[in-house]
Order: sequence, then structure tokens, then C-alpha cells
Amino acid sequence: MSRIGKKPVAVPSGVTANIDNGVLSVKGPKGTLTLSLSDQVTYAVEDGSIAVQPVNQSKQARSHWGMQRTLVSNLIEGVTNGFTKVLEIKGVGYRANSQGKTLKLQLGYSHDVDIAVPEGIEIKTPDNTTVEISGIDKQKVGQIAAEIRRWRKPEPYKGKGIAYRGEYIFRKEGKKK
Repeated sequence: MSRIGKKPVAVPSGVTANIDNGVLSVKGPKGTLTLSLSDQVTYAVEDGSIAVQPVNQSKQARSHWGMQRTLVSNLIEGVTNGFTKVLEIKGVGYRANSQGKTLKLQLGYSHDVDIAVPEGIEIKTPDNTTVEISGIDKQKVGQIAAEIRRWRKPEPYKGKGIAYRGEYIFRKEGKKK
């Protein structure tokens, strides 16, 4: 039994949820999100909550149960509060600058790295070494953060590179004479 799947997802006031033709649409103060529903799980929108139950006790239905409940929960969280990831850039000469719909990174390459900001995502650079990525879709926010981080992952000797805020970087000791 899924511990996560057993709990119904609370729908706060100001948020509406509808199921039409196998698609759950959630509308809230920040926007609208949709999720195509799995046929292995049944969904019920009832008085202020969304309940998720497996269709039967097969292994596949039970494996979809907890994940689908979490996806529904992420929809509700996204339209009410949104999601934010913060990246920190460490290294001499490494900088980030947000210019409209592009993020310009200087990461020690012979050229600047320009990253196009997708629709529904907002990127801010409060200072040269911090990048704040925010949006209502958790998957999109995480994906763009991973793509930015991929340009210069933190290295273990000096810790230079792009890391998530609060991420622990395993440090190695250098050569000794």
C-alpha cells in the first residue's frame, strides 16, 4: 500500500480542479496546469480534495498510484505558490546576467553561453553569481535548472562551477609533495 497515495490532495480555496476526457486541469491564482491521467488509477474530485486510488491490486496499478498522487499535488502547489530553484555560480570570472528572454553566462569558455528562457519560466539574477529560476510547472523549472547547471558542473577540488543552493559538493584533497 502506498503511504503517499492514501492521502487525498487538499484543494485550497481559490483553486478549481476539473476532470475532462482523461485530463485533469487545475486553475489557480498563478495560472492553469493540466495533467493527462493514467488509466491505472482512478481520480475523484470531491468537496475540497482530490482522491487517487488504484484501479485494481496489480503491481502496475499500485506502482502508478503514489506517483500520480504526487503529480496532482505538484499541480496544486504550482498554481498556488509556484516553484523556485536557486543556482549559485562559483569561480573567478564566472558570471550570469539575465537580459529579457535570454540568460547570458560567462563560464570560462572562449564564448558566452546564451540560454533561451522557455515560456512560463522566469529567470532573475539578483547578483552576478546567483540565478533564480521560478515558474508554476515543477518539471520545467527543474529541467531548465539542470540544463544551466550542465554547462559547468561543480568540480571536487576547488568547488568551481554551477551548484544548487544548499547542495553539498564532495571535496577532494589535491596532490601532496
